[in-house]
Amino acid sequence: MLSIVVPVFNEAESLDALHAELAEVAAAQGYKLDVVFVDDGSTDGSWDVLRRLAEADPRVKALRFRRNFGKAAALSAGFATARGELVMTLDADLQDDPREIPRFLAEMTKGLDVVSGYKQVRHDPWHKVWPSRVFNWMVSRLTGVVLHDHNCGMKCYRREIFEEVHLYGELHRFVPVLAAARGYRVGELVIQHRPRKFGRSKYGVTRIVKGFLDLLTVKFLTGFGQRPQHVLGTLGLGSFLLGLVGLVYLAGYWLVAQLAPDLGLTPLHQRPAVIYSVGLLLLGGQLMSIGFLGELILAYHRHDVRTYSIAERTDRPPRTASPDSDLDSSNPTDSSLDRS
Repeated sequence: MLSIVVPVFNEAESLDALHAELAEVAAAQGYKLDVVFVDDGSTDGSWDVLRRLAEADPRVKALRFRRNFGKAAALSAGFATARGELVMTLDADLQDDPREIPRFLAEMTKGLDVVSGYKQVRHDPWHKVWPSRVFNWMVSRLTGVVLHDHNCGMKCYRREIFEEVHLYGELHRFVPVLAAARGYRVGELVIQHRPRKFGRSKYGVTRIVKGFLDLLTVKFLTGFGQRPQHVLGTLGLGSFLLGLVGLVYLAGYWLVAQLAPDLGLTPLHQRPAVIYSVGLLLLGGQLMSIGFLGELILAYHRHDVRTYSIAERTDRPPRTASPDSDLDSSNPTDSSLDRS
């Protein structure tokens, strides 16, 4: 079964055409389809269209948020509802072509876990294209996951990824990066990008600022999420040592000024180096303290988060008995163990 997750925000005009294209591709390729539309607080009647599609087609499921929670939340809800082992995502504005789906699935057969679309020829205004290219270059260089279009809405995932990668905020554009950090294999596919027929772009200038801040978050999570002291402690120690060296130098300077007043040395209270050295010392101490607090939080509150990702195993995974079960998990005649 192939699941399609489509976040929707004020896309009423394009939903019927998108559903028809998805159904056409499924019929032509023989896919068993599972389509999940997530209405992210639309105000243009999108929910009425989705409810009608769900009533007419049993393959369609529709979810409606009480308000706009963002694309990451919509995708998370869609992934939790999807039933297929492979999950495709695409935008609802018809700029992503459903006829590209077979090509994504063909790439997945090559051993990839994530295939991201690459809109090589884009039908968007320049003020959207060029900032996107700069952003994609920055993400590729900082994370090591080299993709031409990290923010492309058309992607294909193995469902198991979302047992380990959790979306919040606006981290949906970084799923390939987060998955690669867990050891999953990421690839890219050039796709057709169609001109916009309905609606308008949901992204503005603020997207650049938010994207950069999210990039810093992802860089920290993937590089130091399990060892915050490594980055905070390093910066703090460097700052602390610089401040300490500066204060030692100034102490020697003051001593010389006291022993040899004829030299006419500038009094310490008139030297900006005093403020800089004290500031560096205090900043270093604060950074190291924050690093220690981060390590304490991880040590006491993150026992349920695995720091590794298993690709395969030959032994039988341990079974967790239900608290309400009357069966003895140590009994080798347990019928549930026989079935496994």
